[in-house]
Amino acid sequence: MKLFKTARKSLGGLDAKAIGTLLATAADITLILDATGVVRDMAIGNDALAADLGDVSGWPGRPWIDTVMTDSRPKVEALLHDARSGEATRWRHVNQRTVAEAALPVLYSTLLLDGDGRVAVIGRDQRLVSSLHQRLIDTQHSMEREYARLRHAEARYRVLFQLSAEAVAIIDAISHAVVEANPAAEQLCGGKSLAGQSLLDSFHGADAAAVGSMLAEVRFAGRTSQVQARLGVGSAQMLTVSASPFRQDRAALLLVRLLPGEGAGRAAAMQPSRAGMLRFAEDAPDAMVVTGQDGRVISANAAFLELAQLDAEEQAAGQPLERWLGRPGLEFEVLVATLRTRGAVRLFGTTLQGEHGTAVEVEVSAVPLAHRGNLGYGFAIRDVGARLAPRAAGGPPLPRPVEQLTELVGRVPLKELVRETTDVIERMAIEAALQLTDDNRAQAAEMLGLSRQSLYVKLRRYGLGSDGDGDGDGED
Repeated sequence: MKLFKTARKSLGGLDAKAIGTLLATAADITLILDATGVVRDMAIGNDALAADLGDVSGWPGRPWIDTVMTDSRPKVEALLHDARSGEATRWRHVNQRTVAEAALPVLYSTLLLDGDGRVAVIGRDQRLVSSLHQRLIDTQHSMEREYARLRHAEARYRVLFQLSAEAVAIIDAISHAVVEANPAAEQLCGGKSLAGQSLLDSFHGADAAAVGSMLAEVRFAGRTSQVQARLGVGSAQMLTVSASPFRQDRAALLLVRLLPGEGAGRAAAMQPSRAGMLRFAEDAPDAMVVTGQDGRVISANAAFLELAQLDAEEQAAGQPLERWLGRPGLEFEVLVATLRTRGAVRLFGTTLQGEHGTAVEVEVSAVPLAHRGNLGYGFAIRDVGARLAPRAAGGPPLPRPVEQLTELVGRVPLKELVRETTDVIERMAIEAALQLTDDNRAQAAEMLGLSRQSLYVKLRRYGLGSDGDGDGDGED
């Protein structure tokens, strides 16, 4: 401890009141004890600390040790002993008892004032420090739990990777060097260790180039692909080699699966016809889309991307098809309901909305697709706008939604047809009322005999205009 060099000269003129003010200002809490450790006076310079301590008017006349929690009593005794012995006291963490019997952390130090044994106790509020310390401990425990979870997950992965009967290898996406391969993959490739070697070295010379091209395509396209190839270990066995990209520790890696057996043989035998069908679907002038049971796009051909005004298939993947096809919440539901009940839909008339707002008249044919127990749907979408344009000049046809629903008579149950028809009529009536009132919602609601709130609900349901309940009703 470094003290004032000229304390008598610098502080000699201070009276007791000035010294008391100095102590109260410098510390959060100051206690003056007599030789027996009883509180004779006190000052609290921290209003927040005073509020949390509660009523401390009973402290003077009580031993200081009786105002702290039981676990802090030895620390108080040590502080008093150090002060009375004239030794420099170190700061000690004491849990001060509040009126509500709660523990409030205070950092205390003591100082012997005079020969009569009076002791000054200086305290600093430690609630913020204790809170930060507790948060640090909680964060550390959370990290330890997360590390344990990751260790367990890695252990399970190791067991599955090593015991899997399917040949799997992890390779570097650039050099094609094997980072890790499971025993099934090493057994398939001649029983040798593959780590550090190029995976292409395990294939027949002519097929190694095909595998390398496929791996390069996966790396740059960022999606799974596969190719048929033969191993170069003296066997004519055909394998299906598939690769999927992923990143780990900022490194680009590929997960490669080697699938031998009759399944690969059949796939190779069927490859020419299947490849021709796939090329037709990809290059067809009509839009082709495959979705899951939830209606989200799995794959789409170039014609659909052109109609939907998209640049790449990745922009459509995972998105609901009704984002582009049909009117929201109405026609697409009718289409899917028909697929579920009838099993197929032919020439369903609707519209397809592009990303940039361009709408075209289309006809949709669709069938459900089942693959490995999972249900999805396949859609063929044809642009018929040019064919329908002359028809409009010959007289007013039925409104498109009504015409579509009448085409479903005999295909879907009457109950479902009535429900869909009611929705169509309700939507058309709302659209007509909004058009007649120049989009004045208050007047449209009055014309339809609805409350404004009911009209807002129906507008949201059918996706008409903005769904705000504000005052933007177009009133003059």
